[in-house]
Amino acid sequence: MLYFASPLYLWLLLAVPVIPVVYGILRAFRRRRIRAFGDETLVRKLMPSWSGAKGWVRIILFDLAFMCLVLGAARPQMGARLKEHETKGAEIMICLDVSNSMLAEDYSPSRLDRAKLAISRVVDKLQGDRIGLVIFAGTSFVQLPITTDYVSAKLFLGSIGTGSVPVQGTAIGDAIYTAAKSFSAQSEKSRAIIVITDGENHEDDAVEAAREVASTGIKVYTIGVGSLRGQPIPVNGELLKDSEGEIVVTRLDEGTLRKIASEGGGAYVHAGNEEFGLNPIIDDIKKMEAEKYNSVVFEDFDEQFMYFLAAALALLAIEMLIGERRHKKSLF
Repeated sequence: MLYFASPLYLWLLLAVPVIPVVYGILRAFRRRRIRAFGDETLVRKLMPSWSGAKGWVRIILFDLAFMCLVLGAARPQMGARLKEHETKGAEIMICLDVSNSMLAEDYSPSRLDRAKLAISRVVDKLQGDRIGLVIFAGTSFVQLPITTDYVSAKLFLGSIGTGSVPVQGTAIGDAIYTAAKSFSAQSEKSRAIIVITDGENHEDDAVEAAREVASTGIKVYTIGVGSLRGQPIPVNGELLKDSEGEIVVTRLDEGTLRKIASEGGGAYVHAGNEEFGLNPIIDDIKKMEAEKYNSVVFEDFDEQFMYFLAAALALLAIEMLIGERRHKKSLF
C-alpha cells in the first residue's frame, strides 16, 4: 500500500488541470493580438520556424513534470517487508460508556470527550502493551480488537460518539463479558479490563460479571465519570427530559463501581478534570507479570520520492530540449 508522509502537498495537484487551461487562454489572447496586427495567415508566413504544436507538447511535459514534483514532495512510501515482532507487556481492554448520560457537561467539554482525551493521552505513553476498545450503552461491541497499533487505536477513538451504539441504556456487565472474550489466545496472566462509565447500570448484574471474569485471572478496574450531585444531559441543544416532561439528571453511582472493582480484583478511581484516573491504573497494570507477544508488522517503509523527482527532472529536460522551432524538412 502506498502512503504519503506529507499529504498536504497533494493539494497542489489541483493546479495540474489548470496549467493547460491557462496556457490555452494565453494562446487565444496571442492570436487575437496577431489579428489586430494584420492577417493571421500572412503573419504566420513571416514566422515559418515557429511551431504552435510544440508549444502544446512543452506545456504538457511541464504539467507532467509539475505533477511528479508534487508527488515527490508528498513523500510517497511503501511497506518494505513484513517482520515478526516480539513485544512484552499487558493486554488492556477499555470499556467506554457511550450512553446519552455521557454527554453531561460536568467535565469539559463533556464526560465522553474528556474520557476520549484521557484514553488518547494514555495510548501515547504505551510501549509494548496491547490495547483494545469496547464501547457500550444498552449493548456492547468491540470497536477495536486487541492490538499494538496505537495509531489505529487513536483513529478508532476519534470516531466514537453516543450514536455509535444504537441501543440506549447502560449494560456494564455485558461490556465486561464482551471485553473478556476479546483477549488474545497468547495472553494468560497480564489481562485487565478498565470500565469508564458514570455507573448508572440499568440492564444487568455488572458485579456478578466482574466476579466471573476475575475468576479467570482478569482484573477489572473502574473509573467513575460524573458528579455525585447530578447533571442534566444536553441533547441536540436541549436538555433531555423523561416521558413526564421532567429534566433527566444523571448522577455518578460510586457504590456500584466500587463493588465492580472490588469483585474484579482491581481498583476504583473517581475521574478528575486534571487527573482522569487512567495513569495510576495503567501504572498498577504494569506491575503485573509482562507476557511476550508475537505479531507480524511492517518493519519500515521504503521512500519512493526519488523516482518521482527523477521523472520530473527528465520531463523538464525534454521540455527544454524541444524548443519552439519547427524541424527542418531536409537535413541538406
